[in-house]
Amino acid sequence: MATLISGANAALTAENPGLEDVLVGFGWEVIPSRGPQAELVPLAIMCGADDHALSNDHLVFFNQLESQDGSVVFATGTDVEEIDVDLALVPTEVAKIAFLVYVDPDVRGATDFSAVRSAYVRVATRDGRELVRFDLPLGDNRSVHAMLFGELYRHRDDWKFRAVGQGYTSGLAGVAKDFRIDL
Repeated sequence: MATLISGANAALTAENPGLEDVLVGFGWEVIPSRGPQAELVPLAIMCGADDHALSNDHLVFFNQLESQDGSVVFATGTDVEEIDVDLALVPTEVAKIAFLVYVDPDVRGATDFSAVRSAYVRVATRDGRELVRFDLPLGDNRSVHAMLFGELYRHRDDWKFRAVGQGYTSGLAGVAKDFRIDL
């Protein structure tokens, strides 16, 4: 298992011949509160070579638990949230899959990452063997409303994972603008 830092990447399929599907797991700790708490929501965006979503139908989130082609699907397991990716089913026009987490603006409570004390994203095999892990550096996140945790991307004929940890002070509006989607 490799532990990544922001900006680092790891070869998944090149170092694991025969790897056809992966589990992307998310976890976090939120400071307990007597009142409403921030509700964190993962989002996967299937992008083309231009780094933009192929369409609004290429999103996987709480309201659309599976991509139309069945290659990206929400799952349940040991992490707080998990998304399964069947690499063999991902359409060839998908150059990367961006994995974000945002604070649900519709839930009464904290609207930013200030209450989040630790967060991670990891990539594992379907049987649970962890391939890479990225513990996000969390500092003062009072103005961060969404965060790009990492990206699963094609490199020639292989798949790699990049640790990102980029916060969006503009929240979902900034995510929508960067990926050219309607949220």
